[in-house]
Amino acid sequence: MTGFLGTALSFPTVLFSFLLVVVVGYWLLVLTGVLDLGDDLDVDGGAGTFLAGVGLGGVPSAIIFSLLVAVAWFVSLAGTVLLDGLGLGAGTRIAVSIGVLLVAAFCAWVVTRLIAVPLARLFPTDTASSRHTFVGRLCVVRTGTVTADFGQAEVTAADGSSAVVQVRQPGDEKMTVGSSALIYDYDTEGEFFWVMPAGPTFDPLRHPPE
Repeated sequence: MTGFLGTALSFPTVLFSFLLVVVVGYWLLVLTGVLDLGDDLDVDGGAGTFLAGVGLGGVPSAIIFSLLVAVAWFVSLAGTVLLDGLGLGAGTRIAVSIGVLLVAAFCAWVVTRLIAVPLARLFPTDTASSRHTFVGRLCVVRTGTVTADFGQAEVTAADGSSAVVQVRQPGDEKMTVGSSALIYDYDTEGEFFWVMPAGPTFDPLRHPPE
């Protein structure tokens, strides 16, 4: 165990080890609901444009970054283990370690690209124009509350497919998990929908007459 930690904390693996801790921590926070993954599901934003430029577009940036870090960490760890067995001098060790760093980064890009290409089929491009088709539709709140800064809801498109989208409300009406809301506008800059509680007029099934 001590040997493993020593290798993981030696150059160049240590660079990816810290990033790997960040990645693991991020996904733990997502799984526990502390962080909101929905903000990252836009594959056409600034990060998505950059990733597309290096051949890694079409997949949420958090997934791409996680794959890059995981693969780079593994390759650099394996390379560091090999270096430890060569008994190189300090100067030579630094030079070769830089080479391992570059190889790890390249391998990470290659492997992530191989995974991203088929994975992108699961994340069809969702442009602002297509999102405007959700305006006027009912959605179901999926978070504990909806405020001016936070909220998610599930909306069903005309073709029957559903999507979890970011929603906000300008007021302080109470909207909890499972409640219905009406989407009445889309904020292109913020990439979220404005919603309001859906009363019996909009959602008679959820608000039957007394």
